[in-house]
Amino acid sequence: MKCEELLKQLNEYVDGTVDPGICAEFERHMAGCNPCQVVVDNIRKTITLYRAGVPYELPLEFRDRLHQALRAKWRETHSAD
Repeated sequence: MKCEELLKQLNEYVDGTVDPGICAEFERHMAGCNPCQVVVDNIRKTITLYRAGVPYELPLEFRDRLHQALRAKWRETHSAD
């Protein structure tokens, strides 16, 4: 299995709905592919955090930079209007 093939079926794999034979291929691929391990691990962690429903407070400096970047992008996108 190649990384591209894994990514195409990633949602089903993480949800546990992928065919067991394909699941074994995923496991073999990830055993030797650190980038795919990281992607799957991050998705699992994201799902776990989302399901927990606990809000995460962004650090103030990061939040301010994010808001500035979003405002700048909005102005850039909508300045022609």
